[in-house]
Amino acid sequence: MIRKLRTREHGQALVEMALVLPIFLILMFGVFEMGFIGYAYITVSYAAGEGGRVASLGGNDDQIKTAIEKAVTTLDLARLKDPEITPAVRQSGQNVTVKVTYTVQLNIPLIIIDSVDVSSSIIMRME
Repeated sequence: MIRKLRTREHGQALVEMALVLPIFLILMFGVFEMGFIGYAYITVSYAAGEGGRVASLGGNDDQIKTAIEKAVTTLDLARLKDPEITPAVRQSGQNVTVKVTYTVQLNIPLIIIDSVDVSSSIIMRME
């Protein structure tokens, strides 16, 4: 009697694997994508700091954009949006804000969201 019950369990592992594998793969891809998003956020934060440093030293908009682009060399520059630099006319002793935004393309299967915008801003006082 016991042998008859054991013979019916041969496909159990295969069925369990078929049920668990898609969930495991989605979770694994999610962890990888969060790593990419985190890396992009750290890089964008660094770029905002570099742009803010140039802006606080009296650099013009082109110099600020160049500093930001040099700071994000490991990312795709095509997905980097133009930085928001306010105010347009800056004077010594005034605060300047630099906001950098980057679009991270997601590659997770079965997820509706295809991209995430990562942004960072910094406020520094002009010298």
